[in-house]
Amino acid sequence: MYKVWLFVFSAMLAGIAGALYVPQVGIINPGEFSPLNSIELVIWVAVGGRGTLYGAVLGALLVNYAKTYFTGAFPEIWLFALGALFVLVTILLPRGVIGLLRRKQAEASA
Repeated sequence: MYKVWLFVFSAMLAGIAGALYVPQVGIINPGEFSPLNSIELVIWVAVGGRGTLYGAVLGALLVNYAKTYFTGAFPEIWLFALGALFVLVTILLPRGVIGLLRRKQAEASA
């Protein structure tokens, strides 16, 4: 029963977020629903760290900072950099930046 309630609650939050997004950007077009937007969210979580909310927030901050830099300095390679970032994080940091920080903290305390 609680899973159904949580599903309904998350759907309500998504609906409210969508309703608040339209006045923010002014108009919604089909480009807003491109797969890149969803992939970018997955990369936020992969970079920051899976399993923690603050990991996803940290990942969002880091990736959006990189996006701001790369789209200003090298706009034609941003998508390649995003793909490379995802591959590198998946291979080298499977638990993200938060996992790396936790590992360093555990090594320091041991």
